[in-house]
Amino acid sequence: MAVTDADQVRNDAVETALGKLDLDTKARLLAGQDMWSLPAVPEIGLKSLVMSDGPIGVRGVRWTADDPSIALPSPTALAAAWDPELARRAGRLLAQEARRKGVHVLLAPTVNLHRSPLGGRHFECYSEDPYLTGAVGSGYVNGVQDGGVGTTVKHFVGNDAETERFTVDSVIAPRPLRELYLAPFEAIVANAHPWGIMTAYNRVNGTTMTEHRYLVNEVLRGEWGFDGCNVSDWMAARSTAGDILGGMDVAMPGPVTVYGAPLAEAVRAGEVPESAVDDAVRNVLRLAARVGILEGAPAAVGEVPAPIDGQALARELAARGFVLVRNEAVADGKPVLPLAAAPGHTVALSGAAARDARVLGGGSATVFPERIVSPLDGLAAALPDGALTYTVGADPSDELTPADKGFQLRAVCRDASGAVLGTGSLPTGQVQWIGDDLPEGVTYGTMASLEVTGTFVPRESGEHAFGTRGLGAFTLAVDGETRWHGVQPMGDEADPFEAFFGAPQVRTRLTLAEGEAVEVSLTYQVPDVTTLPLKAIMFSFLHLGPQRSADELIAEAVEAARTADTAVVVVATTERVESEGFDRKDLTLPGRQNDLVRAVAAVNPNTVVVVNAGSPVELPWRDEVAAVLLTWFPGQEGGAALADVLLGEAEPGGRLPTTWPAEFADAPVTEVTPTDGCLEYTEGLFIGYRAYEKHGIAPAFPFGHGLGYTDWAYESLEATPTQATVRVTNTGTRPGRETVQIYLAPVADGALRPASWLAGFASVTAGPGESVDVEIPLPARAFEIWDQPSRSWQRIGGGYEVRASRSHGDTRLTAALHL
Repeated sequence: MAVTDADQVRNDAVETALGKLDLDTKARLLAGQDMWSLPAVPEIGLKSLVMSDGPIGVRGVRWTADDPSIALPSPTALAAAWDPELARRAGRLLAQEARRKGVHVLLAPTVNLHRSPLGGRHFECYSEDPYLTGAVGSGYVNGVQDGGVGTTVKHFVGNDAETERFTVDSVIAPRPLRELYLAPFEAIVANAHPWGIMTAYNRVNGTTMTEHRYLVNEVLRGEWGFDGCNVSDWMAARSTAGDILGGMDVAMPGPVTVYGAPLAEAVRAGEVPESAVDDAVRNVLRLAARVGILEGAPAAVGEVPAPIDGQALARELAARGFVLVRNEAVADGKPVLPLAAAPGHTVALSGAAARDARVLGGGSATVFPERIVSPLDGLAAALPDGALTYTVGADPSDELTPADKGFQLRAVCRDASGAVLGTGSLPTGQVQWIGDDLPEGVTYGTMASLEVTGTFVPRESGEHAFGTRGLGAFTLAVDGETRWHGVQPMGDEADPFEAFFGAPQVRTRLTLAEGEAVEVSLTYQVPDVTTLPLKAIMFSFLHLGPQRSADELIAEAVEAARTADTAVVVVATTERVESEGFDRKDLTLPGRQNDLVRAVAAVNPNTVVVVNAGSPVELPWRDEVAAVLLTWFPGQEGGAALADVLLGEAEPGGRLPTTWPAEFADAPVTEVTPTDGCLEYTEGLFIGYRAYEKHGIAPAFPFGHGLGYTDWAYESLEATPTQATVRVTNTGTRPGRETVQIYLAPVADGALRPASWLAGFASVTAGPGESVDVEIPLPARAFEIWDQPSRSWQRIGGGYEVRASRSHGDTRLTAALHL
């Protein structure tokens, strides 16, 4: 990348500032001063650099709903749009949110691959394909940095599953490491020039990533020319000398880390050259200069993009990411979607997930939006009065969850005498205070107890269960009466989350009446955490509403569906099934949701199933229903976007970013559990659609699949070594968008490559009867492999079939190409 005059001024300011720092200050600057920030150094005009999660919204530095955040759809949804420019717009909105919250660096995007559908955090990643991941990730990074806010592309590299993620050794051969797992990072460095990278917890081929000199210093910085700041994943830094020599610039969080005073001591002891510290500080100062917090250095962005309407963009992004994978013709010969606009058309909606929407994946990506539009909310607002009925039908969870709907809660912190130190709001019954994320006036040293207190207005009459999750001593009261007092000890749970947080426990049950408020209280005796390197308080006040017979609930939904013109069933995963911190054990929808779908479809041929999951689930009834719409985790405006798409106000714009297996047994890669600490990537280059094609397995829905509301004819294809040109015509009756995909298939291949792979794509829009020529660049890398003996990329000549396709399984045109 060419150095501009502004770059030179920034570099000069960085060198001037660096020259004024002594060793102790430099070492301190490389260590977090708290959970989210680096220390200010006033003597050189450096302000404190603030970082924040996450990929779909900007939470800020506190776990609170007092400062709400826009919640965009999950990264899988963003990738499903197959539109880097749309991702760029999303990034610009997040930069706007970051500036509003005083955040300089966003801890995103996550560009690890969907190696196996069991990966528990895949909702936060983009795709199984490195090219699509790199293109969407580049758009996102460009957008965030357009707004003057830094990114940290993560998790570099090989963090493609959650089991033993802190210690696992990902054993990856050189070719798949280069051609698959490093490829998105390389593309983003080349095409978006990110200001930060986050190194992962895991090891790769025996070396911890925070100490990986080869991958960080030689590949990332040397080969690719990355000049940004390398930040550790939180608590990933383990070795003072190993980390600094391995190219890790910043150890987070603080104040106790392997850097700071230990780093200065290592330099004085001759274990680390001071030049290595200077290199790291230079990278931190360059990041500070780019975001505009180093005196004398012009910010990289002088004029930020025009303001963006967050709610409107969140709604557009959701619809653009929805993937319509099935849409069958019904009695009148027309597909069931979009729904008929005829007067009197009735819709029977069912599924607990339609009322209580899961709009984001959870874990470190959690934000607290000002509002959430559920599918029930969205359809109720869009349909005429009397057109919509709702029944619960089936609940994906019969477990206690953090108190939420119907609860108004706050936290009251007291000292040992019972005096109130401070109070804070709680978005739910989950308390997750880490580092300095405490109410004003409260410290870990003075807080003896923390009471979660407020009111609960039941949404339905019956027996309600209240409980706890967390380790320690609790007192639970309802309406002023102590219902339980005791200690939850650490158990022998195999699940690492349960071992750390404790398993959910029912503490009391009582009958409550719908609409009648009761006072609730859970008091936690705060242990002494002042000596811990990372101070935190984590526990939850839990609730579970009345549990009616599953058969009875399904029967109610069936009766409502029987007389409706259209039945819409919403099914979903839960945080106990799909979340950060653990991998999935199977791809089954939880609870009796499959039974609900089958029962409704049996009485209404116009059944539409909306699948709210961040990554693939089994859909054993897919051939029994008229339509299947995948909405991922659709963000705060998901319900409004759903109404737009179902009613035809917007087209479902998505195409699958990952292959959807027919059943778990068909998934080619299912090994996510390490053996003796090692996770062997024995499948090599064959993940996702590459593996399905190799093994001759037919998926439920192929990579790239998605239907719109119009039809397209592929009329011509011309291919050169640098570009494919495709002419498509909208042969339907309404405007639409098509995603044209180009795959390469080598002829008589001797390079042990997959049978075909994605080489390019582009989206086009056209009105009825309109033809469009779309030019799709073919990158040189699409024809190359990594040659380990020479440690270089080699172009593979010979014959190729160029395929213009609607999906990996639906090729419309082919052309011969010879290199």
